[in-house]
Amino acid sequence: MLALQHRKRFAKDTVLIVDGTLVPTRDHTIAAQSKNYRYSTNHQIVIDADTRLVVVVGRPLAGNRNDCKAWEESGAKAAVGKTLTIADGGYPGTGLVMPHRRRKGEDLPDWKQAHNKSHKQVRARVEHVLARMKTWKILRDCRLKGDGVHHAMLGIARMHNLALAG
Repeated sequence: MLALQHRKRFAKDTVLIVDGTLVPTRDHTIAAQSKNYRYSTNHQIVIDADTRLVVVVGRPLAGNRNDCKAWEESGAKAAVGKTLTIADGGYPGTGLVMPHRRRKGEDLPDWKQAHNKSHKQVRARVEHVLARMKTWKILRDCRLKGDGVHHAMLGIARMHNLALAG
């Protein structure tokens, strides 16, 4: 009942922000050892940049899956469609708006540095949403089996949206 309902379309001027997060999970059939040496699952979370509401929660993948692969495999890319989406530097080759990178031995021009600064300020919104969602104890050590971790993430995303919407 608390599940997040997928939207069919977004408004033309909508800007979304995506980021992946690791959730420690005890079920080793869906989790894998990740960079923090714990068994965890990788979840792709997409929020609306203006309202900070969670609009998409991707299917959980093994924690050792990198963000650019998880973006496509979790179903988040399909749910977003062609809507303008901002991401961090972990999504190369996905068509998402990422910060500019400097080449070895080169400095970034001032306009690229200014763009990176504004990109970082906008992308901080998704980090704040993830931090708020992870205050729920169930996401610090999820003991649910099978789809339980996905349903827990959907429920917490819905509760986050309800708290923001009032």
